[in-house]
Formats: sequence, C-alpha cells, structure tokens
Amino acid sequence: MLDAVTLDQLRTFIAAAETGSFSAAGRKIDRAQSVVSQSLANLELQLGVSLFDRAGRYPQLTAQGRALLRDAYVVADNMDGFKARASSLREGVEAEISVAVDVMFPMDGLARAVGFCRDVFPDTPLRVYVETLGGVIQPVLDRVCRIGIIGTLPSVPDELMSEPLCDLPMVTVVSATHPLAAIQRPLTSAELAQQVQLILTDRTALSDGKSFGVLSPLTWKLADLGAKHEFLKAGFGWGHMPLHLVEADIATGQLVKILIAGSERQSAALTMRIVYRKDLPPGPAGRAFIDQLKSWDINALPAGPGGSSAR
Repeated sequence: MLDAVTLDQLRTFIAAAETGSFSAAGRKIDRAQSVVSQSLANLELQLGVSLFDRAGRYPQLTAQGRALLRDAYVVADNMDGFKARASSLREGVEAEISVAVDVMFPMDGLARAVGFCRDVFPDTPLRVYVETLGGVIQPVLDRVCRIGIIGTLPSVPDELMSEPLCDLPMVTVVSATHPLAAIQRPLTSAELAQQVQLILTDRTALSDGKSFGVLSPLTWKLADLGAKHEFLKAGFGWGHMPLHLVEADIATGQLVKILIAGSERQSAALTMRIVYRKDLPPGPAGRAFIDQLKSWDINALPAGPGGSSAR
C-alpha cells in the first residue's frame, strides 16, 4: 500500500496542514474540496494512520499527522530540487550570472569570484545588485536574480535554499569626538539608548516588525552603508559596522571601538549565506561562482575601505 503513495497526495496533505481546511487547500492547489477530502482519505488508508482529526469544525493534525508532515516536506522539497536540477542540466550554461549582494559583503571576495567566472565562462555576462536586508532576498524571490548573498536579513523564506558562506567580523564604533568614546568601559543599554544609533533601512517589507541589532529608540535610518560610514566618522551617532571597512579608521583613531555590557567576551560576526530559489538552482556558471565565493579566505581580506562593497 505504501508504494502507491503519490507526490500529489503529499502536496495535498501539506496544503491542508498549512491552510487549516480542506476547502482552503483545494483553492491553494486548484482542486475541488471533494477531491482533497478523497485524496487525504486514500492517503490515510494507504499509510494506516489518521492524519487529521475531523471531529471539530476544522480538521486538526493528529500527533501522527504532525510527525509525518515533516517527512512530507522533505520528500516534496527533494523532488522539487530533483526536477529543478534536471532543468538546469537541460538548460546548460545560464544566459547570465545574476546576483543580489548584501552591502556588508566585501567586494574583494565578490571580485575574485567574478574574475574566475569571466575566465571560465567568457560569454556569460554578469548582473549585480548591491542591497541590504530584504532588498537582497526580494530579487531572488522575484526571479530577477538567481543568486543572493545575504547577511543583514538572517531569516530565509521557505521558497529559498540556503548554503553557509562565511562569518563576517563586526564591530560597534563611534567617532572619537562622540560622548560615548570618552567612556572607558562597556556601555550599558541605558547609556546607548540616550544616543542616536545609525542603522541600515530596508526598501522592502520583508523585515517589517523585526529589528536586528537595534538597541536605541533614537535611530537614523540610512539605505547606504557608505553614508552610514561617513555619518559615523562625522559623529552623528554610533553603530555596528563590518570590521574590514572601519579597521583603518580605528587604527588612525578617527573611530573608536566600543563594547556593550554583557557582550564583552563575545566575538561579534555576521553570518553570510548563499540563497537561491528551490525551483531555480544555479546552473554551471552560477555554481562555479558560488564555489569560488566559498573558497575565498575572508581572513586574507585587506583592511580599510578598499575591502568594502560599499565603495
């Protein structure tokens, strides 16, 4: 009986679990409610377990249903990946390498990967968007870009596959002329809350209701990392920055690294990841590009503005 279980049945099961009703599941997968009900009844018969408790107004997942739902997701995702991979192989080399890059990611690593692909795939042009937060993920979701390099928006939508890339060292800094620079100890939350924090803002709605590293109610929101860098040096506020961009300023004393109470022993880092749509994985050129990014040693990055994608 188990050999008769179909992928369509599993997708129907997933839709019913996600929407909370058989009628809503039918609308989601373009099936009549009666077809959804019959498909799930047949699936339960084949599996020999009850997936839903139908006693109430709306069907509720049983304990067995919740356990099997996780496996259903894995099977469905694996099949999507299988079909997408086959499509990429059939397609051959992509018409272009299209990438959305988090503004925090160092340009040195990006340039290295681009240079490799230029030599190996000379007829494949490049298109790059440099964004922050949801601005990196949205072009990938919209199929405008095939690859994303994310960091400032740590949550990954279900439609995307992610692969670890590197941990980018981060520091909290302020101008040497700023009042916080004179405090020679870890700063408390109350002290930070009294001063303006410079933060990057999202051009999309993907980070609505979320805050990442925002510790002060007084914020200036900037859509450009280069502007944030200049505002920090001008003494307009304090903020978190990638170490490679401000290391030279710290060495010359123009910027001062500050510590936050409770995190003195923590080594701050921004986890960078590669993302792409599950149904549109990278082709040969894109995969070569990703492999080059992964082989790049971030510890070899030169200090100073030359290593920044904000320039």
